[in-house]
Amino acid sequence: MYYPSLAEVKKLAAQGNLIPISCEIMADLETPVSAFLKIKDSQHSFLLESVEGGERVARYSFIGTNPYKVLTAYQTDTVPPLTQVENELNKYRVVPVGDLPRFCGGAVGFLGYEAVTRFEELPSPSADPLNLPEAVFMLVDTMLVFDHISHSIKVLSYVHTEQDIETSYNQAIRNIENLVNRLRKPLPETSPKSTAASIPEMKSNFKQADFEGKVSKIRDYLNSGEAIQVVLSQRLSRPTSAHPFDIYVPCVR
Repeated sequence: MYYPSLAEVKKLAAQGNLIPISCEIMADLETPVSAFLKIKDSQHSFLLESVEGGERVARYSFIGTNPYKVLTAYQTDTVPPLTQVENELNKYRVVPVGDLPRFCGGAVGFLGYEAVTRFEELPSPSADPLNLPEAVFMLVDTMLVFDHISHSIKVLSYVHTEQDIETSYNQAIRNIENLVNRLRKPLPETSPKSTAASIPEMKSNFKQADFEGKVSKIRDYLNSGEAIQVVLSQRLSRPTSAHPFDIYVPCVR
């Protein structure tokens, strides 16, 4: 059963331009990880936990995929990344419905380290050989809310009231049904793990002699009192065919 109904949505439409529609299913043997693996796409998906204060286990896990828009910001952009996100979110007024948690859609993403120059008077990096974005944010309006207390999953999508309400409502229902159908399928096969012999060596962006020379120079600065702290880093990289989630899971155990 979907809540609210189409008739109720039409009554609520004057209060905002986004109304969440949801249905609740039992989690049974599903976990946030298995649900994520079933619904993720190859480009943009996320799994968020909601541990707060002194909690050891989050009440909610949030899982989303197929964002309706992706904001990608680079250091050359004149508009700061968070301003871009704010400008996008300001277009919407969400109508509160039912007992959904505080987060049930919006912007999910990251700010890169270099974004600090947007908030502090610090020099920008002299070069960006990898041409990585300063920030990437997914804007999602269809997702799963995994409730660990009730062992249930709320599957939700939004009605856009600025469009034809009945058409948008039916599309939201289709979005929900699509996720529910994907949850009912078995887990996808995992890719074979690489053997130690097939794993390529790490490569550094420094030659050893150059790195050691910088360490020696830093020692001179410290000994002469010209610096109290220096963070010297190197980038180690190697090619991999592993999915990012396969790398993430061991890091949080």
